[in-house]
This record gives sequence, structure tokens and C-alpha cells, in this order.
Amino acid sequence: MRLWYAALLALGAVLYLLCRFFPADLPVWLPWEFSWPEYLVASLTLFWFGRGLTILPPTEHPPLWRQVCFVAGIASFWIVLQTRIDYYAQHMFFVHRAAHFVLHHLGAFLIALGMSGPVVFAGMPDFLKPLVLSRPVQATLSFLQNPVLAPFLFVGLLYFWLIPQIHTRVMLDANLYELMNWTMAVNGVMFWSLILDSRAKPPARLSHLMRAALILVIELPQMVLGAILSLTEHDIYPVYTICGRVLDMTALNDQHYGGLIIWLPGTLTSFAAMIVVLVTMRLNEERQEREAA
Repeated sequence: MRLWYAALLALGAVLYLLCRFFPADLPVWLPWEFSWPEYLVASLTLFWFGRGLTILPPTEHPPLWRQVCFVAGIASFWIVLQTRIDYYAQHMFFVHRAAHFVLHHLGAFLIALGMSGPVVFAGMPDFLKPLVLSRPVQATLSFLQNPVLAPFLFVGLLYFWLIPQIHTRVMLDANLYELMNWTMAVNGVMFWSLILDSRAKPPARLSHLMRAALILVIELPQMVLGAILSLTEHDIYPVYTICGRVLDMTALNDQHYGGLIIWLPGTLTSFAAMIVVLVTMRLNEERQEREAA
């Protein structure tokens, strides 16, 4: 087992050195700016997932399609954070919005749909499991997934990071930029995990009707924000002009495309979540009917 961890560290060290000394010679699918935290989270999560599948009996494995969703979600995070896409996201507003759509919606949605937390937990080192199950960690998760606070955080973070003055500061500060990406990704996974839980209440935290209500709560503010950015006729984010756009596009077109990404794909994700909730509600009802019979 130690050899596997050593191999992951060695691979990370190689990527770090390549990005440090030969950034211009690397292909687009390698990191633009290597990040140890992002690398370790992605690689260890996938490693623990694979190890968990070998530890748990097949009867406790998620269905294959859920496993594929989980791996695809982790891979999508890696793609938008640790490839050349991240470079374009720092110089084009619409690419930045597309990256955050993956972090906050699509990729987080796939991870939550994968329902592979128990598998990852089974593959974790034994010394970490008590920490995950500790009262402070569980209390924090419970607080952040409170049905009143969860939709407020989901929409609030989206609006907060797009306040023009804050967004300008974030795009010029590497530490704040990473903080923004981390909060969007973690919040997205936590929110969609709350909504897409396939179990009935209990043991799930929310009833299916409450989940449907939360989807409606987050949908309208996203549509409003996307419409504002898509229809406004002045440049709200001049920081991209200051940094220099890397694609031949006007500031307004860049902003309008970014607004459309918030408006349309974000709305479609909510529709997809509603369909999943309705399907799981029906499946749980059928299961209860069979058990009663």
C-alpha cells in the first residue's frame, strides 16, 4: 500500500517539475499551474474509490452507471482546474463561467449522482476514518446541509464571487482565486448530494417534496443573474480586459456568453435534478409497496 502512495507522490512531483521548468512545452491536457492540493484530492479520491471497490463485497458496490458518473465528475474537476482550460478561464469570462458551471453544477452533479461516498470511505486509511466520523466534522456537514442554509449558500456563493469589485480582486490574487474554486466545488458537491440522495426520508435528510422545493428555490435567482449578464450593454468585468483576452472577442460578447452559461445550462441542470428526484420518489414508493405486499 505504501508503494501506491509513493507512486502517487512521485507522479505529483514529476508534474510539478514539468510545470515549474517546462510550462510552455507541455500539451494542453497537462496542468497549466500545478496545484498540490487539487492533485492530491483528485488522485487520492480515485485511489480510495478503487481500493474501496476491492474491499467491499459486490453487493455493496454502487451500480456501474453510478461508478462511471462518480469517476467522470472527479475527472471533470481535474480538467477545468488542472489543464490549459484554467489558463483560458483566467483570461476569458465565458470560459471562467463554463469552468464554474462544471465545479458548481455538472461535475458536482455527477459526483453526487455517483453516490460513492461509502466506497471512498471504505478505501481510506484507517487512521482517517475516525476523523471523518468525528462530531465536529459531522456537525459542520449537518450545518452546511441544513435545508434552509443549503440553497442560500448555493445561490449566495454564485452571486458573491460575481460581485464586480470582489471578482476583480479575486482574479488578480492567486490565493483568492483558488479559494473561490474550492468553495464552488465543495458547495456544489454538498448541495447536489443533499438533493440527489436516492434514499427516502429517513435515512435521507430531506423528503422528495422538499428536494423539489429547493430546486425551484435555486433556479429563479440563477436565471435572473444569467439574464442580467446576458442583456447588459456595458462591461461589468473590465478585469478581463486588463489581464488581456486570449481569444478574439469583444468584452460584451464575452460577458453575454458567460451570462448565457449561467442562464441556460444552469437551468437545464435544475430540470435534470427535478427529473432525478421524481424518478427516485417513484422508485421508493414502488419499493415500499413491494415490502408492504
